[in-house]
Amino acid sequence: MTITKEKGNLTGTDLPARAGRREWVGLAVLALACVLYAMDLTVLHLAVPSISEDLEPTSAQLLWIVDIYGFLVAGSLITMGTLGDRIGRRRLLLTGATAFGLASLLAAFSTSATMLIVSRALMGIAGATLAPSTLSLIFNMFRDPRQRSAAIGMWITSFSVGGAIGPLLGGLMLEYFWWGSVFLLALPVMALLLLLGPRLLPEFRDPDAGRLDLPSAAMSLTAILAVIFGLKETVQNGFGLLPAAIILMGLATGLLFLRRQASLADPLIDLRLFRTPTFSVSLLTNVLSVFISVGYFLFVAQYLQLVIGLSPLHAGLWSLPSSVGFIVGSNLAPSFVHRVRPAFVLSAALTLAALALGMLTQVSGANGLTIVVAASVAISLALSPVFTLTTELIVGSAPPEKAGAASGISETGAELGGALGIAILGSIGTALYRSVVASAIPAGIPGESAKAALDTLGGAVVVAKHLPNPLGLALLDVARQAFVQGLHLAAAISASVAIVTALIALVVLRCVPATSQEEGTTSRPQGEAAQVAIPKLCEKEAGNAA
Repeated sequence: MTITKEKGNLTGTDLPARAGRREWVGLAVLALACVLYAMDLTVLHLAVPSISEDLEPTSAQLLWIVDIYGFLVAGSLITMGTLGDRIGRRRLLLTGATAFGLASLLAAFSTSATMLIVSRALMGIAGATLAPSTLSLIFNMFRDPRQRSAAIGMWITSFSVGGAIGPLLGGLMLEYFWWGSVFLLALPVMALLLLLGPRLLPEFRDPDAGRLDLPSAAMSLTAILAVIFGLKETVQNGFGLLPAAIILMGLATGLLFLRRQASLADPLIDLRLFRTPTFSVSLLTNVLSVFISVGYFLFVAQYLQLVIGLSPLHAGLWSLPSSVGFIVGSNLAPSFVHRVRPAFVLSAALTLAALALGMLTQVSGANGLTIVVAASVAISLALSPVFTLTTELIVGSAPPEKAGAASGISETGAELGGALGIAILGSIGTALYRSVVASAIPAGIPGESAKAALDTLGGAVVVAKHLPNPLGLALLDVARQAFVQGLHLAAAISASVAIVTALIALVVLRCVPATSQEEGTTSRPQGEAAQVAIPKLCEKEAGNAA
């Protein structure tokens, strides 16, 4: 891409091979934005009781207050990633930061449930600018592969930190202020981004990008929202015709969206990206890894509270080692991922994750705290280099001018992977739980109480508190054993998915070389070049072997 000037800022990709102090300080600013993005996915949960008391929302309104932010973030990521390529990634980031701050202010002082829902929806659309813009800027700012891996590791870490401190900061604010104060946490971070962003972040855009196709943007939003909403409804209320119809509508819209992309001169998604084995397999690996990590932890979080009997605070504290393991692994990954071929790194890491998931199948009753914590730390350490490397491969295999679109696809894939993990593993675990409890529930439990106990483990715990001790303890024992069996099955399925994914990565990516200084390269082949490079490398190796 040629270098051009736009309002005094450099637009292009011809940066020095190694980043300097300005780029690293700029990364810190980007990381702050990502911390905030992740915080807002979790910070609201503690405020729900206060919001219910003050705004008096209906049950449906309360669900939308909690969920609308995440829904619109997921549905808008592809559009925002592509938009950044067209108008400039820094410009989109700063525009989104401004909109996020204003929407947060509106949410903080909402006077009705409807006003809060609209505010959270606007926050979701604005929040969708943050992840793809920051990731694509990192790829442009850090051209050296080892520095870039370190930067991606810090970028991934920022999301973990945001998710971990969101409830803590939210609880602290609620201790001293009203519920709207949790939204004001965004204002100083966004002000800092707006102040330092123009000075530290370069501008990058595709000078040959066409106009944004609005029908495509609407179709992608509809497809993703419908699929995620349908999956969430399935988890909450069980499989039914309505959520199935919504999911099918989303899938049909997605197919129409893909057909439209194939016919457009300037598509929202360049389908040629998926012809590149590095891109498509790395994306699949990333999605399935998120599926594993989110799906298994759904059971672990409930196990700590409802089987072992820990308080929410203590359960959160025992979850911290896993978060620390993920942070450590993400920051250690850059020290070795470029010395070994991606196929070997991914297959080895996913195999280790499968072994750790196998540990969870050995948990028995309420005596498995040590196994659960050890396995969770091992899974985090194993999967963290997978996320770092696949993120780099996904965006790095796209042409530089398409980095924003590739970032949006990567983030959307992660959102879908998480939704699928919760929906599929959650539904399987719930079905097994109900089957086991139904066959072993103690006699003498009233009909309504039995129905609540059959529904979820949480329902069984509540029912047991109101039953005489022998009967209540017997019900708890049956329900907890049934849940642990569901945990075993979910862990076994996740381990199988990890092994299959490891084999796919090993076979398809076996000829992608390691990017190391010894090889004298600064980046892997990109775009269509990567599509040709992998077969040629395989042919070369086959010739050498002969």
